Amino acid sequence: QVQLVESGGGLVQAGHSLRLSCIASGRTGSTYTMAWFRRAPGKEREFVVGVTWNSGRKYFADAVKGRFTISMDNTKNEMLLQMNSLQPEDTAVYYCALRSQPIVSIPTQLNEYEYWGQGTQVIVSS
Repeated sequence: QVQLVESGGGLVQAGHSLRLSCIASGRTGSTYTMAWFRRAPGKEREFVVGVTWNSGRKYFADAVKGRFTISMDNTKNEMLLQMNSLQPEDTAVYYCALRSQPIVSIPTQLNEYEYWGQGTQVIVSS
């Protein structure tokens, strides 16, 4: 079993920054993929960014490219999402997800990930 815990959400003004954390525990495996998804009010959950843990390969959604960065701490199984230049459109519940089976490309579909955190709320005011 794998457990994912997100933290760092909050209320910020547009143009400001926020940093989210996801820590994985349990049997994560050695070739896993982690990703951030988000669900805005009234919308479907969408892919934000993913990373292949052993290679460090990253893939960002167009909506956040150039504004968000991601980093990893392998010793703690922690994934950090640095969100800069936040806009009201970024308001959403942000979810951490993990895929334990190897895959060539970073998946962007919900059903490709086995484990999910509870989510952390991000609100960006204008």
